[in-house]
Amino acid sequence: MKDILLEKIAARTLRVGVIGLGYVGLPLAVTFAEAGFQVTGIDIDQHKIEAAQSGTSYISDITNDTLQALLQTQRLHFTTDFAALDDIDAVSICVPTPLRKTRDPDISYVLSAARQVCAHLHAGQLIILESTTYPGTTEEVVLPEMEATGLKVGRDVFLAFSPERIDPGNPHFGTRNTPKIVGGITADCTELAQAYYSAAIETVIPVSSARVAEMTKLLENTFRAVNIGLVNEIAIMCEKLDINVWEVIDAAATKPFGFMRFLPGPGLGGHCIPVDPHYLSWKLKTLDYTARFIELASEINSSMPLYVVNKVSDALNEQRLSLNGSTILVLGVAYKPNVGDVRESPALDIIQLLLERKANVLYNDDYVPSLKLGNRELRSQPLNDVLLQSPDCVVIVTNHQYYNAAAIVREARCIIDTRNMTKGFHDAKIIRL
Repeated sequence: MKDILLEKIAARTLRVGVIGLGYVGLPLAVTFAEAGFQVTGIDIDQHKIEAAQSGTSYISDITNDTLQALLQTQRLHFTTDFAALDDIDAVSICVPTPLRKTRDPDISYVLSAARQVCAHLHAGQLIILESTTYPGTTEEVVLPEMEATGLKVGRDVFLAFSPERIDPGNPHFGTRNTPKIVGGITADCTELAQAYYSAAIETVIPVSSARVAEMTKLLENTFRAVNIGLVNEIAIMCEKLDINVWEVIDAAATKPFGFMRFLPGPGLGGHCIPVDPHYLSWKLKTLDYTARFIELASEINSSMPLYVVNKVSDALNEQRLSLNGSTILVLGVAYKPNVGDVRESPALDIIQLLLERKANVLYNDDYVPSLKLGNRELRSQPLNDVLLQSPDCVVIVTNHQYYNAAAIVREARCIIDTRNMTKGFHDAKIIRL
């Protein structure tokens, strides 16, 4: 079975399936189609399927032209019907892995996808989990489901883990040129997963097991979360010491070794960094160990939205204004610049805290036309001089490229800059993190 699959990969006759067509799955499906494979994208969201089938991309990294060109070649197909797996040779599972409110991992999407795969599992299939999760998930959750079918993993069918590393909106690194880690349940599983991804992705790095691959992704994002937590605390320390933290970071970054530049901000956002370390922390708790760095970093990073709101309150007090009844303009609600993704965005917490304190909140974000917070829906306001002049305070949360720092400084009465976007401007009305 392994040799047959290797031959199909080499000949580009391997039929590829991608389950979950979000920020990870759709670019992956496109990448394999561009490499010459027949690809079927599967998602339970009918709206996504209809959009993709019509050549309309809902992912910023994939253009309509790219999607339409691949649809015309008939190398790319989309469906909500998992029966399509009957004709698929290799399946990449790219479904969400959120956290529950208790900060425990929610692998229900992974389990559901695995069961759908196993309902159509047949000899000669390669199954790869890409969803970020705790070490042991592939072996402890997906493997038993597959072997319950009577097929032997490593002989009849093959199973591996390959963590997604997508960075939405990154103009330099996409699915094709971001190195891919693969770790299989057996050596043959690893070999097949490496061959599979190497046919569409420039660099593929095999590791000794699925657990190593799972842990690799968690290390990457825990590393970022902990270092961001550190620099956020440094920012708080610098304020108490009356030192400009941004100047300190710029100075430290001149060292050509032993220092890596991380920047403070209003909190963590996105689908990875605020979430993934908690998978590791939860797993270690089951082994009676406390991941202290993760817990402390989470505590600091989670406190940053309140820290920002307190800065707004202090700035208004200097103007003899109360937060209650004041108008606050939030610039940017996406979790990072130049994308429309608001998952775990600290802007959501900042707005919610401002609303709870009876502030009148407006926002602008051209990438996010509307925003729902509980029962309340806000709409992005057109950015112009009047919008900048009218609020009592402007809070820069996301530094989108289309924002003009000079115009903001010129027009706004009071500015809380959480991203140092106003660097180089010296004005008493600017308060930086």
